Amino acid sequence: MKENISPAKSAVSYGVIFGVIMILEFVIAYAMDIDPVKHAWVGIVNSLLNYLILPILFIILACNHFKKHNGGFISFSQSLKAGVSVTVIAGSIFAVFNIIFNLIFPEFQDEMFEKIKEITVMQNPNMSSEQLEMTLKWTKTFMDPLVAAPFTIVIYTFIGLIFSLIIGAIIKKDNPGAFQQ
Repeated sequence: MKENISPAKSAVSYGVIFGVIMILEFVIAYAMDIDPVKHAWVGIVNSLLNYLILPILFIILACNHFKKHNGGFISFSQSLKAGVSVTVIAGSIFAVFNIIFNLIFPEFQDEMFEKIKEITVMQNPNMSSEQLEMTLKWTKTFMDPLVAAPFTIVIYTFIGLIFSLIIGAIIKKDNPGAFQQ
């Protein structure tokens, strides 16, 4: 007899893999000194992967894994649990990595801030000094890894919720013999 597993348990390995892939993308871009300002395609590809393709892929994999180990059945709520678990785990792993990375390489944050400052001035030449100062103050605040980490987790939770709602509606297959509350 097959052992039934929880949706969250089936999502753990996929969330970890997703988180590790995001870390590898970041480390490779950093090690190769790829500047997303000079190479806009890098930012576009990275965003498509991290906010669209990979979440959908790993949510589907986690739901199918659960469905396979649950006699071919998965409810809408179980799909939601699996999908959101995948993205919360991945987002948490990436957020923790970001904190550690910025502790090891504190100059990275300063370099990014200078690039953002340069771009802001270039794109908004008529911005007053007060507006620029306020913009840079908020930018600096949200670049702080301890502020960015919770936002990363919340963003990936929201992404997981949206995609899980769609995927769950498509792949759900309720067990007719299960007790319904």
